[in-house]
Amino acid sequence: MRRLIAAAAVILVPAAVLAQAPQYINTNPQSTAPFSAVVKVGNMLYLAGQLGTDKGKLAEGGIGPETKQALTNIKTVLEANGSDMEHVVKCTVFLADMKEWPAMNDVYRTMFTAGKFPARSAFGTTGLANNARTEIECMAVVK
Repeated sequence: MRRLIAAAAVILVPAAVLAQAPQYINTNPQSTAPFSAVVKVGNMLYLAGQLGTDKGKLAEGGIGPETKQALTNIKTVLEANGSDMEHVVKCTVFLADMKEWPAMNDVYRTMFTAGKFPARSAFGTTGLANNARTEIECMAVVK
C-alpha cells in the first residue's frame, strides 16, 4: 500500500508543477549573460545572485557596503516583480572569505524584520565575479 501511495505522489507532483510554466524575466535587455534575472513559477520568484554593484561598479568599502547594495538590488528586483523583502523565504549567501561572515550578518539583519528572517545558507568560495566579497540569491513569494 505504501508503494502505491508513493507512486501516486510521484505521478501527481510533477503534473502540478508542469501546469505552472516558468516565466523567464530579464531585467536588463542589453545583457548577453546566459541567465535570467528572475524566473517566476506560479507565485514563486527565483532570483539570480546579486552582487553589491550599482551601475556596474562594486560598492566601495568591502563586505558591509557590498552586502547592503546586494540586498538593495534584491529589494529592487522583488518590488519590480510583485514582491518585497517581507516575502523572501530563502537566501543563499556566497562569501569570498568566511571570516567576513559576522560583518555580512551585521548588515543582512538590517534588511529584514527581526524574527522574520528567511531560511539561509552561506558558504565560502574561491572567488566571485568582479572580485566581489559577496553574492546573494533569494527565493520569494509574490504578494
